[in-house]
Amino acid sequence: MLNRNRFLRLKPAAMIAAILLLSVWLTACGDKPAAPSQAADAKQGAAAEGPRKIKHIMGEAEVPAHPARVVALTNEAAEALVALGIKPVGAVQAYYGDTWYEHDKADMEGVKPVGLESQPNMEIIASLKPDLIVGNKMRHEKIYEQLKAIAPTVYTETLRGEWKSNFMVYADAVNKKAEGDKVVAAFDKRVEDFKGKAGDKLKEKVAVVRFMGGKTRFYYGDMFAGVILKQAGIMRSDPKNDEKAFEDITKERLPELDAADRVFYFTYDTGDGKGKKQQEEWMKDPLWQNLKVVKNNKLTEVNDAIWTTAGGVKAANLMVDDLYKLYDVKK
Repeated sequence: MLNRNRFLRLKPAAMIAAILLLSVWLTACGDKPAAPSQAADAKQGAAAEGPRKIKHIMGEAEVPAHPARVVALTNEAAEALVALGIKPVGAVQAYYGDTWYEHDKADMEGVKPVGLESQPNMEIIASLKPDLIVGNKMRHEKIYEQLKAIAPTVYTETLRGEWKSNFMVYADAVNKKAEGDKVVAAFDKRVEDFKGKAGDKLKEKVAVVRFMGGKTRFYYGDMFAGVILKQAGIMRSDPKNDEKAFEDITKERLPELDAADRVFYFTYDTGDGKGKKQQEEWMKDPLWQNLKVVKNNKLTEVNDAIWTTAGGVKAANLMVDDLYKLYDVKK
């Protein structure tokens, strides 16, 4: 550092040089500017937090990096969001019960109902000011343009046995693909555990029947329950129909169930009693009463919401819980 007296005695030219030298020294001692690589990294990080383009069955949507106000237009989408740690601000309600399915009630507390899957309420959806809407082409193709005018909208294609691939579309849309992979892997691990422990019990051939208001159906491999049963190694009594979803049947086809060693059945009833009435009428019929599974007490009622109607990741895991119990397999 220059001595003060000597500094004052310097000639003007020398004094200016000394001031410039001091300025450079002070700058060097201060904060250093970010290195070019650091600045580039910062810019890249900011860009990564910008909107993301998500390709889906209807095209492409520009979605916020971290959607915070998501509306789910299918029951399976709502279960997917919850599994990914996101509570939707709005969701379509259950087809029956008190707003939500019994197994979803705790998870959906505080979520605004926005109508049914078959008829979402556009005004309520808009009032929630979502930053993302997730829906399904099979259910909502006709209202896609209206929805995307409200917020970025991402669709899956169908609602049958594709719950895993649909789940991953939702995970990608909310920027949680890695978390989604872990959820699916954990499910697969549970199924493999059940399959390994069940052993010879899986040699039983099964059939699946659903009672609904005014109709009865055989359910096959291309439906929610059918896909999970197949993954679990459970043999079907009608493997030729594995590519089908279901068929409405008449009572005359009930003897086909004699090919099964075990029958699972569930009943879809919205509260009007029509599903239960169908079940009771059919189960009183002599053709039903004479079935081998009925006489051998190998007829098992299961939960309709869990085995088919909800169709989401939580329902899938609860169905696996059922399989552990029904086949007397320890977890």
